[in-house]
Amino acid sequence: MKDSTFNVLLYSDGSHQAFSAAVYAADLLKNMPNMHLTIVQVQESDVVSPNDKYRWIDTWPVHPTAGWMEQIINETDTDNKKQYLEILSKTNKVFTDRAKSVGHHIIYSNPSISDTVDALIDYATVNSFKLIIMGTRGLTTLKGLIFGCLAHNVLNRSPIPVLLVKKLPQEFIDTYCLENK
Repeated sequence: MKDSTFNVLLYSDGSHQAFSAAVYAADLLKNMPNMHLTIVQVQESDVVSPNDKYRWIDTWPVHPTAGWMEQIINETDTDNKKQYLEILSKTNKVFTDRAKSVGHHIIYSNPSISDTVDALIDYATVNSFKLIIMGTRGLTTLKGLIFGCLAHNVLNRSPIPVLLVKKLPQEFIDTYCLENK
């Protein structure tokens, strides 16, 4: 019998774009009963402080540090703060409702883009993921044009399909917020 589980890797790095990618992943998770989501973060060292807690429900959109939601909300203009809080609440509810289908894993890698790309692709390949979801800002700086960015490097090098998410479009936000009211 063939395994019908659709394994999806969500890369989370603490950015506003990772938040958008997490919301898209939650929307997919809500609509795909056979989907299993693993939220992956990359850290430079395998030394973990005893004060660090790695529960996916506490850390899903970002690296586990205090005040992560404050950062997302502070990056959002005043008119959208209420919507982002609502989006966070709905996304957390999806992850909580599907807790058995959501995992969390930390990969340890050197901080260079190349090493991080290799670590992500190796992990995704070895663990038979069918899709990688990542947030992206796009190539906007000279450094990005010369060296590329993490998301675009994963996209170009991965044998697994990659879904890049830029920013939540207003139409998606409106629909997402209206669902299940």
